[in-house]
Amino acid sequence: MTPPDELHRHHARWLQRRRRLRRLLRPLPRRANLTRYPVLKWFAEHARRAAFLWSFKRANVMPSLYVGSVLAFLPVYGLQILFGFGLALGLRGNLTLMVALQMITNPLTIVPIYGFTAWVGLGAMALAGVGAGWPDALRYTNALFVGGVIVGLAFALLADLTWRLLAWEARVFRQRLDALRRHRGAVPDSD
Repeated sequence: MTPPDELHRHHARWLQRRRRLRRLLRPLPRRANLTRYPVLKWFAEHARRAAFLWSFKRANVMPSLYVGSVLAFLPVYGLQILFGFGLALGLRGNLTLMVALQMITNPLTIVPIYGFTAWVGLGAMALAGVGAGWPDALRYTNALFVGGVIVGLAFALLADLTWRLLAWEARVFRQRLDALRRHRGAVPDSD
């Protein structure tokens, strides 16, 4: 196969990946669509000026990834996006990723997620010897928070490893595309 054909195929795969990523990110907050979100629209002007909210650099992604994952599993359903926005501002994190993580807990998943986090929290509290004599309401509420932190951190670790793998793969893909472009520039076309 000639290098220009390989370059064309590689570039087409790169464009396909970009389109797929944009399709996934379409419903999430971006600079252009902040006014669609009921609470975020009040802060839209400030958010548009804060470039770190939209940056996918590692320094902006990692705080959003870890804090957003923990927040997604805490029993604060309904306030998650507002808290996520405040935390993204305070930690200089990526708002798009922070809000995307909050979509994990939704009306379809809330019961199984909170049931699992309560189970994990009760197990962790029993292991630590905490809460045995507490009233049930207090014990289960604390279990939801403890389990939310534990499950959120475990999820964040998996998401971090996935992020690193995808970043490595994207870097290799980009290097290959650049090498093909350099090779095409060095070799005259046979046309």
